Amino acid sequence: MHIEINANGFDLTDPIAGHVHQRVDHELGRFEDRLTRIEAHLGDHNAHKKSDDDKRCMLEARPRGLDPVSVTAEGADMYDVISDAAGKLRRALDTRFGKLDDAARSPG
Repeated sequence: MHIEINANGFDLTDPIAGHVHQRVDHELGRFEDRLTRIEAHLGDHNAHKKSDDDKRCMLEARPRGLDPVSVTAEGADMYDVISDAAGKLRRALDTRFGKLDDAARSPG
């Protein structure tokens, strides 16, 4: 699965990039054949000082032949925010693909 990571307000480190890949693979791996790519937009709005809810992760999935699905999570810890966003995106894709699969199975 192709994953693009963009960082805004801080330097993207290998551990953070690795965490994005690990969480996306873990949460979304079963959808791999239905997705063309995942975009991760990470932000630290107050990189120069510590504050609550200044980290942000927006994940966008690009399903084949469908409109993109995006979710956002915010918090104080970048690793937690990435994990939260990956879980939200899994639930959103479960819903989207579940409805499509149900419609395809239902006669008429």
